[in-house]
Amino acid sequence: MEPARELGKSLLVIGVLIAIVGGLLLASGKLPFRLGRLPGDIAYQGKNGGAYFPVVTCILLSVLLTLVMWLVNYFRR
Repeated sequence: MEPARELGKSLLVIGVLIAIVGGLLLASGKLPFRLGRLPGDIAYQGKNGGAYFPVVTCILLSVLLTLVMWLVNYFRR
């Protein structure tokens, strides 16, 4: 295929994904949970500072992005 056609398809898919993520971020205030503050995320607060490790959030995002990339690859064939 032509390189310009492939680039056009890729940009279209990336644009749709950005629009979906933007819509999710707009609606995130109405969700029953806050992404980044899920049960299982580790928060440590000491006397002089704190640390936050979003373990469950990272796992959830990894699974979702894996599924999205799998679907993109599946329909690209």
